[in-house]
Formats: sequence, C-alpha cells, structure tokens
Amino acid sequence: MKSVLPERSQLHPAQLERRDLPESAARAVRHVAAEIAVTVGRCPEIATTLSHPVLLRHIDAKYGRLPDAVHEAMRPPATAAGVAVISRLPVDDEEFGPTPYNWQQATELAGTRTPRSGSFQLDIAMLLLARCAGEPFGWEGQQAGRLVNNIVPTPGHEHEQSGASSAALLSPHTEDAFHPDRANLLMLGCLRNPDRIATTVSSIRNAELDAAQRKILSTARLPILPDVSYGSAFGDAPAPPIATLGDDAGGTTLRFDPAYTPLDRADDEFRGAYRHLSGELERVCLAAALAPGELLLVDNDVVVHGRVPFTPRYDGTDRWLKRVNIRLPQRRRDAEAGEDGYGQRVVAPFRTTRGQNT
Repeated sequence: MKSVLPERSQLHPAQLERRDLPESAARAVRHVAAEIAVTVGRCPEIATTLSHPVLLRHIDAKYGRLPDAVHEAMRPPATAAGVAVISRLPVDDEEFGPTPYNWQQATELAGTRTPRSGSFQLDIAMLLLARCAGEPFGWEGQQAGRLVNNIVPTPGHEHEQSGASSAALLSPHTEDAFHPDRANLLMLGCLRNPDRIATTVSSIRNAELDAAQRKILSTARLPILPDVSYGSAFGDAPAPPIATLGDDAGGTTLRFDPAYTPLDRADDEFRGAYRHLSGELERVCLAAALAPGELLLVDNDVVVHGRVPFTPRYDGTDRWLKRVNIRLPQRRRDAEAGEDGYGQRVVAPFRTTRGQNT
C-alpha cells in the first residue's frame, strides 16, 4: 500500500489548535517540577519507573495547585482535528545533555546526579501536566514500565515500525491499537528537534467514507498485533479480530495500525475499504514540527499519528521527545471488554492516589 506521507513536508500550523501558556504559568510548571525533584532526590530507585510512592504523593499533592491556565491548556483537544499544540514550557538545550542512543540510556541518565545528565525534572513536569489532563500510566512490557517514555532514534532500529526508528516512515497508527486499555490521550513533549522533523496526525472525523465502507470497517475482521517495542513473543497468543471503526458517545472512533494488521488474511471487500480509509487519512493528514518546550496532545480515540523519515546523526543532537499515555474516565465500547491485550498489563500507580487532590 503506497503512502504519500514520506514526501509530505508541508507543515500546517494554522490548521492545528494552539494553546499558548502564559509565561508565568509555564514557569510555574517548571518551578514545581524542580521543587519536587530536589525534594525526592535523584536516584535510580525513583527515576527508573517514576512510579515510586514518594514521587506520586508529591505529584498528586501539587498538580492541583498549578495555575488555572495550565489546567485549561490540558483539556482534551476541542477541534475536529483532534490535536492541540501547547506552547511553551521553558527549556534550555544545555540542561539535558546529549540525546541518548536509546531509551535505556535515557533512563540511566535520569537517575544520575552529574550536571547535564538527563531530563528528570522534565519527566516530573510531564507527569504534572498529564495529571492535570487525567491519569498517566505506562506499560509493563514497554520501556520497563516507565511512566514517561523517551523517544529517540536508536542505532539498529532505523527501519522498524516503532518510536526508535528514523529512516523509515513511521506509519500513521493509533497508539497501542492492539489493547483495550490504550490511552485516551497521548502527550508528546519536545526537548530537541533541530531538523524540524514532523509528527503527522490524521483525524477520522475529517475522513470521508460511504455507508458500505463504514459498515465493513465496523465489523471485527482482523486482529492488530503488538508492535516490536513490546517484544516478539506473540506468535502463539490468541489474536481476536477487532473492528477498525467504533461508535463511542455518538462519534466515530478508530483503531488503526496497518503495520501490525495482517491484511493479507482479509477478503477483497475489506481490503478495499481499508485501502480507502488509508487514503483518506493521508488526504487529511496534518504535520506538526514541535519546537523545544512544545507539547502535542492527541485524542487517541479519533486520531492516528506518525512521523516522517529522517537521517539520524547519532552525535547527541538528534530529535528527542517525551511520551506519556493518559487515561480519561470515559468508557470504551463494550465489545472490547473481553480482550486480553496479549497479556500486556498497564502500570497505573495513580489509581491508588486518585481523589487525594482534585
């Protein structure tokens, strides 16, 4: 299935909802994050997963005290595009040190005390912001269960379909589409992006499908498998078919990940409808090149996201993003309730602290 997205270089800042944090509010987030970092200390025990009870208590005690402008900025996206760009947290390139070679190195550096040794304070800022939006969570099988993931180009992974890739187009996809407990909101925060590498986003709300195509794509025909960041031991796991399109709260929702969907098993009718959907998501695609300190908030129930290809340098200056999964109180369709999610379990420590501060 040919994609035009590798050639897409035009950015669409005017078509994306923008929420500019007042300077005082943005600095308040960094100030509270720095205060928490000093209080809890920087050590591997806390920085490795970011789910240590001491850190969680501080996050829950202080996110509600952030300025109202921060809470307003972190509400779900309000336009049909299903995304919002939030500007701008104050960041200084010198505070982070070189872009790590992989997420493991980024995690190790976050737990050290040397100058320019990582991004622990920004990890905390990301959790504060995510807590304003909802419930941050991680995955046991992804990046060791860390609540804030590091997205960096990684040697040896250039051509795979994962956040560690670079030279290949990262195909538009629903984050963790294989799992019934996937995020409602996805937050991406930019530390470094000197080459203005674009994140692509496409909303099912803007796609045009006829009634027959919608009916076909609303039936459970094919499974979606976990991506390579979760490993590869899923060959013998039950792979139930799922519906590509759903209908939650009166609106169309989407579970889409063509790179991990065995389309060769489908009949011509389904493949034709799926191909049309893919073309529509390309047609309505928008591109956002995040600048340092900018956040992209994505409605993961209606938007697929990806990334254009780029050539990594591996010299410490490459693109570096932070990623947080966020759950909202809303329920998903009952048809997903019986799915096992290939045994992948969430790390959701804020469930035990919910209600202490609202």
